[in-house]
Order: sequence, then C-alpha cells, then structure tokens
Amino acid sequence: MTSTDGVSIHPAVDHGVKQGNPGFSGGTLTCHCSTNPVKVSVGAQTAHNHVCGCTKCWKPDGATFSQVAVVSRDSVRILENGDKLQIVDETAAIQRHRCRDCGVHMIGRIENKDHPFYGLDFMHTELSGESGWSAPEFAAFVSSVIESGVDPSRMDGIRSRLRELGLDPYDALSPPLMDAIATHIAKRSGALPA
Repeated sequence: MTSTDGVSIHPAVDHGVKQGNPGFSGGTLTCHCSTNPVKVSVGAQTAHNHVCGCTKCWKPDGATFSQVAVVSRDSVRILENGDKLQIVDETAAIQRHRCRDCGVHMIGRIENKDHPFYGLDFMHTELSGESGWSAPEFAAFVSSVIESGVDPSRMDGIRSRLRELGLDPYDALSPPLMDAIATHIAKRSGALPA
C-alpha cells in the first residue's frame, strides 16, 4: 500500500474537503496585498470546483495543486483596485488576471466566444473569507505537477491521497467536463444537432 503520510495537496483540502452550502450566494475574493488589495465580488455559488495540477494556475505558497472553480462571468464584478490587474499570458485560452503587486490570480476569463467554456470565469475561492463555496469534486491535470518540479516517484502517494480526500485524479478534466467539451465541438461541426 502506498503511504500518503506527508503528502500535501492544497491548504484548503489537506485536512479534509469542506462541503459547500447549496444555498450559498457568493462573496468577495481579496488578493494578498496588505494595502490596496484587489477585491472581486462573486454574486453566485461556484461550480466544478477542483484541485488542478497545471503549471498555469496560481497556487498558494507550498501547495502542490491550485484550487479552481467556475462561475458565470455575469456574476463577477471588480470592486476595488482593478487597475492593478494584468493578464499573465494573453495567448492562453484562459486569460488569467493577476494582481501585479502580489501575483495572486483573481479571475480567469475566456474571451473566445467559440470556446466550450465561454461565459465562465475561473477563480480561487480560498481568496474569500466567506464559507459555503462549492466543495472540490475532483483533481485535474494531476501528472502536470511533475512539470512544476514534483519528483515522479511521489505520484503514487499523491494519487492515493487525492483518492483518500474523495478527489478522483484525472490527467485531463473530469469526465462530465470532457463530455461537455466534446459535445460543444460536435455541435459546432454538425456531428450533433445544435
């Protein structure tokens, strides 16, 4: 049996996954700046919350994975210090907007109207002081943590710990999200009715 002792995933899940509140209606995300922080209002419950191993997502110090959820872009508003936001990589499908001072990613927005997830903003709910956000449901792009410097010999322990936490590990997105992408593509190509 693979040992999961000492395996850290993300501070928000390392001591167990906290269940969300289905009646939760959103809150405020705040960057890490001690003065003039960027504040973003999210006026709805998030969906598809997950831990992500990709190297593009922002991770708090010491975390192996990021924690990311989505919400309708219509429910997101910049409240304070939006002038501090800058796009990390303008060529990426997800335009990650980070605080130029502390580096924290506040919003990931897709501007391509043909993208399957257009209309959804990606965010890190751990930046909120409110509790009740949707709980992480799975782990995405697990093998990608190797690209960030994790020794490949640790992967069995990492996958075992994810399963202990109830976060099924995938090297892509979860099957329902992959199905949504494939359905979008099939409708655009005419393979399925629009």
